[in-house]
Amino acid sequence: MKFPENIQAVAALKPDFMGFIFYPKSPRYAEPLDNASLNALPESIKKIGIFVNENLENILTIVYNYKLDGVQLHGTELVGMCKELRETGLIVIKAFPIAEAYNFRVTKPYEGVCDYFLFDTKTDAFGGSGVKFNWKMLDEYQGETPFLLSGGIAADDAEAILKIKHSKFAGIDLNSKFEVKPGLKDAELLKGFIKELSVH
Repeated sequence: MKFPENIQAVAALKPDFMGFIFYPKSPRYAEPLDNASLNALPESIKKIGIFVNENLENILTIVYNYKLDGVQLHGTELVGMCKELRETGLIVIKAFPIAEAYNFRVTKPYEGVCDYFLFDTKTDAFGGSGVKFNWKMLDEYQGETPFLLSGGIAADDAEAILKIKHSKFAGIDLNSKFEVKPGLKDAELLKGFIKELSVH
């Protein structure tokens, strides 16, 4: 998210988290953000800053400036950084690219220092590809940390998402397939999709 009116429109749908990308190479790079629109968000919507291999000091500065509730780490961040961020009281989400079932093994050292893992499609670049990985592989994940599912989730995926019965499946990350352009969400499309998920 990055545009004030769009932030407001999506907030009306009451998502649990709202993400703001602080990776300068991303087309969704959020800065400069309008503090007033962030401050207007209800406490129930957690503001999450998304970072790629950023240093700890810069992350904490941005967290402070925008009163963020948590961070999502999309690079090769080490366990120690996750631990330090979590000890400041932040929600910590660590993204892992998944191509094969054995990729889940790399999550093990991060158990206990992250609130959520985010499983995304493995690509050459950092961040979303808009492509799905094989969701059947989720059955191979045996960790204790709840996970969020990412990677090309689109409006016609509701039925497939509702079939995921993994005990640690905590939610979904909606991005490119619900955009008008990078950083601008189609609030009506999101509304219909959320309704479809909640009807079941």
